[in-house]
Amino acid sequence: MPRPSVFMSELTLPQVEKHLETNDLVLVPTGSTEQHGPHSPLSTDVIIPTEVCRRVAERLNALVAPPVNYGISAGHRGFKALVYLNVTTFMSVIEDLAFSLAEAGFRRIVFVNGHYTNYFPVNMACMNVSTRLPEGTRAWGVSYWESLPPEQLDEYLSFKTGLHANVGETSAVMAVRPELVDLAQAVEEWPDFPEFQAPSFPTVLAYFETNPGSVWRALRSGVWGDPRGSSQDLGEKFYGWIEEGMVRLIQDVDETYRRLNVRG
Repeated sequence: MPRPSVFMSELTLPQVEKHLETNDLVLVPTGSTEQHGPHSPLSTDVIIPTEVCRRVAERLNALVAPPVNYGISAGHRGFKALVYLNVTTFMSVIEDLAFSLAEAGFRRIVFVNGHYTNYFPVNMACMNVSTRLPEGTRAWGVSYWESLPPEQLDEYLSFKTGLHANVGETSAVMAVRPELVDLAQAVEEWPDFPEFQAPSFPTVLAYFETNPGSVWRALRSGVWGDPRGSSQDLGEKFYGWIEEGMVRLIQDVDETYRRLNVRG
C-alpha cells in the first residue's frame, strides 16, 4: 500500500515503521517566523523549504519531518510580529532533533534550510551531535538555494534580484499559498551600500549577521529586491530548478560517503 503522505506528522506509527524498513532518509524543513515585507507572510522561510522537502521526498522516497518554524532572526528586531531563538537555543533544538530522529531509526538526516542566518548554526549543531549519533548516521544541513547553479541562483536569490522578500521568495510562496501574498502591497527597496573596495560578501555578513536590528535599520519596508513582478508561474519554474538541484545534491552526498568511507 502506498504511503498516504510524505509528511511524518500525517502518518501513523506503523506507517513510519514500515517506511523505515526500506528508506532511512528524512528531510527537516528549517526556517523562521519574521517579516517578509508588507506583501508576503511571516512564514515565508518555512513555507518554501517545506514545499522543497515535499517535492524531493516524493522523488527520493523520503519522509519530511515537522518543520522548525523559529530561527535566528535578531537582525529583524524593530519589526513587529518577530519570533526568534538565540543561537545556543537554536543549535540545541537542531541537535536534539538530529539525535531523536536517529533514535527513531533514520540514518540520513538532512536539514533543508530556508533562512540564511540558520545555515552555519545548523551545521555546527550537526557537528556537535555527530559523536553521539549511532554508527552510520549522518546529519547535515543545506540552504535549499545552494543547490542551484550560478545562473539560476542569480535569477532566484542574489545581489542582482535581491536577498529577502524578493521576486524569488515571493513567487515561491505564490506557487503554493497564493492567498497569503498581496502583491498590491509589494514595494521595491535595496540597501544603500557604499562602493565596496573589497569583495562585498564579508562586509554584508559583518553588517547583517552579527548586528541585531540590522534589517530594520537598513530597509524601511523589510524588502531587499523588487517582488512586484512575482507570479505563480515563476514560482513553479523556481521550484523545478530547486527540486532538481536538491535531488542531485543529496545523491552527491550519498555517493561521496560511499566512495570516501574506505575504512567503513
